[in-house]
Amino acid sequence: MDEPLPNGGMIRKLWVGETDAYRDHLLRLDRESRHRRFSGAVSDEFIAQHAASAGKLGVVVHGFFVDGVLRGAAELRSVGSFFERAGEAAFSIEQPWQSHGVGTVLLERTLLSARNRGMNLLQMHCLTENSRMQQLARKFEAGLKFDFGSVVGEVDPPRYTPLSLMREAVADAHGVTSAWLDAQSRMFGVA
Repeated sequence: MDEPLPNGGMIRKLWVGETDAYRDHLLRLDRESRHRRFSGAVSDEFIAQHAASAGKLGVVVHGFFVDGVLRGAAELRSVGSFFERAGEAAFSIEQPWQSHGVGTVLLERTLLSARNRGMNLLQMHCLTENSRMQQLARKFEAGLKFDFGSVVGEVDPPRYTPLSLMREAVADAHGVTSAWLDAQSRMFGVA
């Protein structure tokens, strides 16, 4: 499932209380990456409000961490009614870590989370000039629809199974352990 990540990075879910790390990551995005992530220009205040909403029910954020700092994220949000079982995914990766496979691993984790939450449709919106996002969507066989300057990629995640639930639980346990060990080593100055 997981490709090797650059610079010894790791991917794990963001936990309660880490919305500030998400906000800081989004604020560090260069102008072009921020524009691609939000399909237009947004203010720092908008980003702060958006990141704060990532702690709500129905939102799962996977983060790409390097030396304990969030450098990339994949956000999965439930959309529509409970019975529609649809979700929307959005991705952001800081410039130095783009084009190194981080997006692929983040999308794999997002698809697993969508699958295990019973979502039967996952949409990814992007601008028509965002060729990286379109390439990533095609890698996972997303159907792309072009509509008035934007592109919507749709993926139909398979139904969850005991194995898919176990894969997510193992990834979560590994993420918690890795985060704890990373925090401990930084606290005590161990390299």
